[in-house]
Amino acid sequence: MTTSSSIAHSITWKSSKQSYLTARLLADRDLVDDCLRAYAYFRWADDEIDIRLQSENERDEFIIRQKSIIERSYQGAIFRDITPEEEMLVDLIGHDSSQNSGLHSFITNFMAVIEFDNNRRGRLISWEELELYTSKLSIAVMDGLQYFIGNGFPYPKNPERSMAVTGAHITHMLRDMMEDIPNGIINIPVEAISEYGISIDNLNDESFQKWVSDQTKKARQAFEDGRNYIASIRVLRCRLAGVWYLARFNCILNAIERDGYQLRSEYPERHCFDTWLEMIRLGIEVLIEHVTGRMWKTIMDAIQSRALGSMLKIHTDHPINTP
Repeated sequence: MTTSSSIAHSITWKSSKQSYLTARLLADRDLVDDCLRAYAYFRWADDEIDIRLQSENERDEFIIRQKSIIERSYQGAIFRDITPEEEMLVDLIGHDSSQNSGLHSFITNFMAVIEFDNNRRGRLISWEELELYTSKLSIAVMDGLQYFIGNGFPYPKNPERSMAVTGAHITHMLRDMMEDIPNGIINIPVEAISEYGISIDNLNDESFQKWVSDQTKKARQAFEDGRNYIASIRVLRCRLAGVWYLARFNCILNAIERDGYQLRSEYPERHCFDTWLEMIRLGIEVLIEHVTGRMWKTIMDAIQSRALGSMLKIHTDHPINTP
Protein backbone atom coordinates (compact mmCIF):
# COMPACT_ATOMS: atom_id res chain seq x y z
CA MET A 1 0.00 0.00 0.00
CA THR A 2 1.44 3.39 -1.04
CA THR A 3 1.66 6.39 1.29
CA SER A 4 -1.25 8.19 -0.36
CA SER A 5 -3.34 5.02 -0.30
CA SER A 6 -2.66 4.47 3.40
CA ILE A 7 -3.62 8.08 4.23
CA ALA A 8 -6.77 7.79 2.09
CA HIS A 9 -7.89 4.66 3.94
CA SER A 10 -7.26 6.32 7.31
CA ILE A 11 -9.02 9.63 6.57
CA THR A 12 -12.06 7.99 4.98
CA TRP A 13 -12.51 5.44 7.77
CA LYS A 14 -12.36 8.15 10.44
CA SER A 15 -14.64 10.55 8.53
CA SER A 16 -17.34 8.29 7.13
CA LYS A 17 -17.76 4.57 7.70
CA GLN A 18 -20.44 4.47 5.01
CA SER A 19 -18.17 6.06 2.39
CA TYR A 20 -15.35 3.70 3.36
CA LEU A 21 -17.52 0.59 3.09
CA THR A 22 -19.08 1.82 -0.15
CA ALA A 23 -15.62 2.17 -1.70
CA ARG A 24 -14.35 -1.16 -0.39
CA LEU A 25 -17.46 -3.15 -1.29
CA LEU A 26 -18.82 -1.49 -4.43
CA ALA A 27 -16.04 0.32 -6.34
CA ASP A 28 -14.35 -1.50 -9.22
CA ARG A 29 -11.56 -3.63 -7.78
CA ASP A 30 -8.82 -1.68 -9.56
CA LEU A 31 -10.32 1.66 -8.47
CA VAL A 32 -10.90 1.08 -4.75
CA ASP A 33 -7.79 2.97 -3.63
CA ASP A 34 -8.50 5.84 -6.03
CA CYS A 35 -12.09 6.04 -4.79
CA LEU A 36 -10.77 6.40 -1.24
CA ARG A 37 -8.20 8.96 -2.39
CA ALA A 38 -10.95 11.02 -4.00
CA TYR A 39 -13.11 11.08 -0.88
CA ALA A 40 -10.20 11.59 1.54
CA TYR A 41 -8.58 14.40 -0.44
CA PHE A 42 -11.74 16.50 -0.62
CA ARG A 43 -12.60 15.71 3.00
CA TRP A 44 -9.17 17.05 3.94
CA ALA A 45 -9.44 20.08 1.64
CA ASP A 46 -12.89 20.95 3.00
CA ASP A 47 -11.62 20.70 6.58
CA GLU A 48 -8.67 22.93 5.73
CA ILE A 49 -11.04 25.62 4.48
CA ASP A 50 -13.65 25.21 7.22
CA ILE A 51 -11.49 24.55 10.27
CA ARG A 52 -7.73 25.00 10.07
CA LEU A 53 -7.22 28.06 7.86
CA GLN A 54 -8.49 31.08 9.76
CA SER A 55 -7.74 34.03 7.49
CA GLU A 56 -9.24 34.85 4.12
CA ASN A 57 -5.77 35.15 2.55
CA GLU A 58 -4.78 31.69 3.79
CA ARG A 59 -7.91 30.12 2.34
CA ASP A 60 -7.52 31.93 -0.99
CA GLU A 61 -3.89 30.84 -1.28
CA PHE A 62 -4.82 27.28 -0.43
CA ILE A 63 -7.45 27.11 -3.19
CA ILE A 64 -5.11 28.70 -5.75
CA ARG A 65 -2.45 26.11 -4.86
CA GLN A 66 -4.87 23.18 -5.15
CA LYS A 67 -6.19 24.35 -8.52
CA SER A 68 -2.62 24.71 -9.75
CA ILE A 69 -1.79 21.17 -8.62
CA ILE A 70 -4.84 19.85 -10.48
CA GLU A 71 -3.93 21.68 -13.70
CA ARG A 72 -0.24 20.74 -13.56
CA SER A 73 -1.01 17.13 -12.68
CA TYR A 74 -3.10 16.74 -15.82
CA GLN A 75 -0.16 18.19 -17.73
CA GLY A 76 2.12 15.47 -16.33
CA ALA A 77 4.13 17.64 -13.89
CA ILE A 78 6.32 16.04 -11.23
CA PHE A 79 6.02 17.50 -7.71
CA ARG A 80 8.64 17.60 -4.97
CA ASP A 81 7.07 20.03 -2.54
CA ILE A 82 3.58 18.68 -1.87
CA THR A 83 2.01 17.47 1.36
CA PRO A 84 1.02 13.80 1.90
CA GLU A 85 -2.63 14.82 1.46
CA GLU A 86 -1.86 16.57 -1.84
CA GLU A 87 -0.03 13.43 -2.93
CA MET A 88 -3.42 11.68 -2.87
CA LEU A 89 -4.65 14.14 -5.50
CA VAL A 90 -1.55 13.78 -7.66
CA ASP A 91 -1.71 9.97 -7.56
CA LEU A 92 -5.44 10.05 -8.30
CA ILE A 93 -4.99 12.22 -11.39
CA GLY A 94 -1.96 10.19 -12.43
CA HIS A 95 -4.23 7.17 -12.83
CA ASP A 96 -6.73 9.06 -15.01
CA SER A 97 -6.38 8.38 -18.71
CA SER A 98 -8.41 11.30 -20.03
CA GLN A 99 -9.21 14.93 -19.22
CA ASN A 100 -12.75 14.21 -20.41
CA SER A 101 -13.35 11.44 -17.88
CA GLY A 102 -15.86 11.35 -15.08
CA LEU A 103 -12.95 11.69 -12.66
CA HIS A 104 -11.84 14.98 -14.20
CA SER A 105 -15.39 16.31 -13.93
CA PHE A 106 -15.61 15.12 -10.32
CA ILE A 107 -12.36 16.86 -9.36
CA THR A 108 -12.96 20.19 -11.12
CA ASN A 109 -16.60 20.51 -10.05
CA PHE A 110 -15.87 19.57 -6.45
CA MET A 111 -13.06 22.11 -6.30
CA ALA A 112 -15.47 24.71 -7.70
CA VAL A 113 -17.88 23.86 -4.86
CA ILE A 114 -15.15 24.37 -2.24
CA GLU A 115 -14.10 27.64 -3.87
CA PHE A 116 -17.68 28.91 -3.87
CA ASP A 117 -18.09 28.01 -0.19
CA ASN A 118 -14.99 30.02 0.60
CA ASN A 119 -15.87 33.08 -1.50
CA ARG A 120 -19.42 33.50 -0.20
CA ARG A 121 -18.54 33.54 3.51
CA GLY A 122 -20.38 36.25 5.42
CA ARG A 123 -22.68 37.30 2.60
CA LEU A 124 -26.13 36.39 1.36
CA ILE A 125 -26.41 34.43 -1.87
CA SER A 126 -29.05 34.40 -4.60
CA TRP A 127 -31.26 31.55 -5.84
CA GLU A 128 -29.18 31.47 -9.02
CA GLU A 129 -25.95 31.05 -7.07
CA LEU A 130 -27.46 28.34 -4.87
CA GLU A 131 -28.81 26.45 -7.90
CA LEU A 132 -25.39 26.57 -9.61
CA TYR A 133 -23.74 25.45 -6.37
CA THR A 134 -26.10 22.47 -6.08
CA SER A 135 -25.74 21.64 -9.77
CA LYS A 136 -21.94 21.49 -9.63
CA LEU A 137 -22.04 19.30 -6.54
CA SER A 138 -24.63 16.97 -8.08
CA ILE A 139 -22.64 16.59 -11.30
CA ALA A 140 -19.44 15.99 -9.34
CA VAL A 141 -20.95 13.25 -7.16
CA MET A 142 -22.67 11.40 -10.02
CA ASP A 143 -19.68 11.59 -12.35
CA GLY A 144 -17.44 10.35 -9.54
CA LEU A 145 -19.81 7.56 -8.56
CA GLN A 146 -20.13 6.29 -12.12
CA TYR A 147 -16.39 6.58 -12.70
CA PHE A 148 -15.49 4.44 -9.70
CA ILE A 149 -18.39 1.98 -9.97
CA GLY A 150 -18.94 0.31 -13.32
CA ASN A 151 -16.28 2.38 -15.07
CA GLY A 152 -16.93 2.49 -18.80
CA PHE A 153 -20.56 1.36 -18.55
CA PRO A 154 -22.89 3.49 -20.73
CA TYR A 155 -24.95 4.95 -17.89
CA PRO A 156 -28.08 6.84 -18.98
CA LYS A 157 -27.68 10.62 -18.80
CA ASN A 158 -31.18 12.01 -18.43
CA PRO A 159 -32.55 14.91 -16.35
CA GLU A 160 -33.19 12.59 -13.39
CA ARG A 161 -29.54 11.53 -13.20
CA SER A 162 -28.49 14.05 -10.55
CA MET A 163 -31.77 14.40 -8.66
CA ALA A 164 -30.83 12.06 -5.79
CA VAL A 165 -27.74 14.16 -5.09
CA THR A 166 -29.76 17.36 -5.40
CA GLY A 167 -32.14 16.09 -2.73
CA ALA A 168 -29.23 15.00 -0.57
CA HIS A 169 -27.60 18.43 -0.86
CA ILE A 170 -30.80 20.22 0.15
CA THR A 171 -31.01 17.88 3.15
CA HIS A 172 -27.32 18.39 3.94
CA MET A 173 -27.76 22.16 3.97
CA LEU A 174 -30.75 21.87 6.31
CA ARG A 175 -28.85 19.47 8.58
CA ASP A 176 -25.86 21.79 8.97
CA MET A 177 -27.69 25.13 8.88
CA MET A 178 -27.67 25.85 12.61
CA GLU A 179 -23.89 25.32 12.68
CA ASP A 180 -23.15 27.02 9.35
CA ILE A 181 -24.90 30.34 9.94
CA PRO A 182 -22.68 31.42 12.90
CA ASN A 183 -19.70 30.64 10.65
CA GLY A 184 -20.94 32.94 7.89
CA ILE A 185 -22.34 30.21 5.62
CA ILE A 186 -25.98 31.12 4.92
CA ASN A 187 -27.74 28.70 2.57
CA ILE A 188 -30.98 30.65 2.50
CA PRO A 189 -31.22 32.66 -0.73
CA VAL A 190 -31.79 36.37 -0.34
CA GLU A 191 -35.00 36.05 -2.38
CA ALA A 192 -36.35 33.45 0.11
CA ILE A 193 -35.47 35.66 3.07
CA SER A 194 -37.59 38.42 1.53
CA GLU A 195 -40.43 36.17 0.33
CA TYR A 196 -40.87 34.26 3.62
CA GLY A 197 -39.99 37.18 5.91
CA ILE A 198 -37.13 35.27 7.54
CA SER A 199 -34.93 36.88 10.17
CA ILE A 200 -31.46 35.31 10.32
CA ASP A 201 -31.23 36.38 13.97
CA ASN A 202 -34.43 34.50 14.87
CA LEU A 203 -34.75 31.06 13.31
CA ASN A 204 -37.41 29.86 15.72
CA ASP A 205 -40.35 31.60 14.14
CA GLU A 206 -43.02 30.20 11.81
CA SER A 207 -41.69 31.92 8.69
CA PHE A 208 -38.43 30.02 8.89
CA GLN A 209 -40.21 26.74 9.68
CA LYS A 210 -42.42 27.26 6.61
CA TRP A 211 -39.33 27.64 4.44
CA VAL A 212 -37.77 24.50 5.98
CA SER A 213 -41.01 22.64 5.30
CA ASP A 214 -40.97 23.68 1.64
CA GLN A 215 -37.29 22.71 1.31
CA THR A 216 -38.05 19.32 2.85
CA LYS A 217 -40.81 18.73 0.29
CA LYS A 218 -38.41 19.78 -2.47
CA ALA A 219 -35.84 17.27 -1.22
CA ARG A 220 -38.49 14.53 -1.04
CA GLN A 221 -39.49 15.14 -4.66
CA ALA A 222 -35.85 15.12 -5.75
CA PHE A 223 -35.36 11.81 -3.93
CA GLU A 224 -38.39 10.35 -5.71
CA ASP A 225 -37.03 11.40 -9.11
CA GLY A 226 -33.62 10.09 -8.11
CA ARG A 227 -35.07 6.71 -7.14
CA ASN A 228 -36.55 6.38 -10.62
CA TYR A 229 -33.13 6.90 -12.14
CA ILE A 230 -31.43 4.53 -9.70
CA ALA A 231 -34.03 1.85 -10.49
CA SER A 232 -33.15 2.14 -14.20
CA ILE A 233 -29.45 1.43 -13.64
CA ARG A 234 -28.36 -2.06 -14.67
CA VAL A 235 -25.11 -2.05 -12.67
CA LEU A 236 -26.07 -3.66 -9.35
CA ARG A 237 -23.19 -2.12 -7.37
CA CYS A 238 -24.15 1.37 -8.53
CA ARG A 239 -27.79 0.77 -7.61
CA LEU A 240 -26.73 -0.33 -4.15
CA ALA A 241 -24.56 2.78 -3.73
CA GLY A 242 -27.51 4.92 -4.79
CA VAL A 243 -30.08 3.49 -2.38
CA TRP A 244 -27.58 3.56 0.49
CA TYR A 245 -26.81 7.17 -0.29
CA LEU A 246 -30.52 8.04 -0.17
CA ALA A 247 -31.05 6.13 3.08
CA ARG A 248 -28.36 8.16 4.78
CA PHE A 249 -30.16 11.44 4.09
CA ASN A 250 -33.71 10.17 4.28
CA CYS A 251 -33.32 9.63 8.02
CA ILE A 252 -32.44 13.34 8.37
CA LEU A 253 -35.61 14.39 6.58
CA ASN A 254 -37.62 12.08 8.83
CA ALA A 255 -36.09 13.74 11.90
CA ILE A 256 -36.75 17.25 10.57
CA GLU A 257 -40.39 16.38 9.94
CA ARG A 258 -40.77 14.83 13.40
CA ASP A 259 -39.38 18.02 14.92
CA GLY A 260 -42.02 20.13 13.21
CA TYR A 261 -39.41 21.67 10.87
CA GLN A 262 -37.47 23.16 13.75
CA LEU A 263 -33.81 22.58 12.89
CA ARG A 264 -31.25 21.33 15.41
CA SER A 265 -27.48 21.68 15.58
CA GLU A 266 -26.95 17.90 15.59
CA TYR A 267 -28.62 14.89 13.98
CA PRO A 268 -27.23 11.68 15.48
CA GLU A 269 -29.95 9.74 13.60
CA ARG A 270 -27.68 9.43 10.55
CA HIS A 271 -25.33 7.25 12.58
CA CYS A 272 -27.96 5.26 14.46
CA PHE A 273 -28.55 1.52 14.30
CA ASP A 274 -31.93 1.98 12.58
CA THR A 275 -30.26 3.71 9.64
CA TRP A 276 -27.86 0.80 9.16
CA LEU A 277 -30.78 -1.65 9.39
CA GLU A 278 -32.61 0.35 6.71
CA MET A 279 -29.54 0.23 4.49
CA ILE A 280 -29.35 -3.56 4.91
CA ARG A 281 -33.07 -3.88 4.10
CA LEU A 282 -32.72 -1.74 0.98
CA GLY A 283 -29.64 -3.69 -0.10
CA ILE A 284 -31.54 -6.97 0.11
CA GLU A 285 -34.51 -5.45 -1.71
CA VAL A 286 -32.35 -4.16 -4.56
CA LEU A 287 -30.51 -7.48 -4.81
CA ILE A 288 -33.78 -9.41 -5.09
CA GLU A 289 -35.14 -6.97 -7.68
CA HIS A 290 -31.92 -7.22 -9.68
CA VAL A 291 -31.81 -11.03 -9.65
CA THR A 292 -35.52 -11.53 -10.39
CA GLY A 293 -35.37 -8.86 -13.07
CA ARG A 294 -32.53 -10.66 -14.83
CA MET A 295 -34.34 -13.97 -14.54
CA TRP A 296 -37.52 -12.45 -15.99
CA LYS A 297 -35.57 -10.90 -18.85
CA THR A 298 -33.93 -14.27 -19.59
CA ILE A 299 -37.35 -15.96 -19.64
CA MET A 300 -38.85 -13.30 -21.91
CA ASP A 301 -35.85 -13.43 -24.26
CA ALA A 302 -36.24 -17.21 -24.47
CA ILE A 303 -39.96 -16.90 -25.22
CA GLN A 304 -39.34 -14.26 -27.88
CA SER A 305 -36.54 -16.33 -29.39
CA ARG A 306 -38.74 -19.42 -29.55
CA ALA A 307 -41.62 -17.43 -31.06
CA LEU A 308 -39.30 -15.98 -33.69
CA GLY A 309 -37.96 -19.45 -34.46
CA SER A 310 -41.49 -20.78 -34.93
CA MET A 311 -42.36 -17.93 -37.28
CA LEU A 312 -39.26 -18.55 -39.36
CA LYS A 313 -40.06 -22.27 -39.53
CA ILE A 314 -43.61 -21.55 -40.69
CA HIS A 315 -42.28 -19.18 -43.34
CA THR A 316 -39.76 -21.81 -44.50
CA ASP A 317 -42.31 -24.65 -44.60
CA HIS A 318 -45.01 -22.51 -46.21
CA PRO A 319 -43.34 -19.70 -48.14
CA ILE A 320 -45.51 -16.77 -49.13
CA ASN A 321 -45.71 -16.33 -52.89
CA THR A 322 -45.45 -12.75 -53.99
CA PRO A 323 -46.34 -11.51 -57.49
